[in-house]
Amino acid sequence: MARRAFYLTQKEPSSMNPDSKELATIVISRMGLSPRKVGSTEQMYRVLIELYERIKLSAKEKKPELAVLTVEEMGNVAGITRQTMYDYIKRWIDLDLIIKTSYIFEGKVIIGYKLNGATLENAFEKAAVKIKNNLELTLKYVRELQNSIKKEKISETMRQKESHSNSPDEN
Repeated sequence: MARRAFYLTQKEPSSMNPDSKELATIVISRMGLSPRKVGSTEQMYRVLIELYERIKLSAKEKKPELAVLTVEEMGNVAGITRQTMYDYIKRWIDLDLIIKTSYIFEGKVIIGYKLNGATLENAFEKAAVKIKNNLELTLKYVRELQNSIKKEKISETMRQKESHSNSPDEN
């Protein structure tokens, strides 16, 4: 995995009965998938909704290729350029929320992305596992750090005791 950071937020709904747009925006924000540059696009939530609609249609029609969105299509949905979408899509992939896939259409290979699950919830469960695994590995490093600090202190104390016992008495 590339060296990108998980950037989780604590955004909450502004009303008691949020609509799908607000909920999708909150989900995107909480998962760190919103554009970080203020004013770049307010439409990233639409990509999430479109991926969800496509996976549902794909299952209904029994045509897996319908679940796939090209980067250009994703950019159009979000109201940004294809190149900018490539920049954002890396975070979606890092979280295992979407996966890269390809299919053949009219003799051409189409490369795109789809939700990494049969449902939106399933894809987010996979992202949650990715984050949980990251936290568990970090906890392992914290434990190792703690042990390392403890061993270094013990070792330093032993060296100091040894140096004091080897020094001549000052009588």
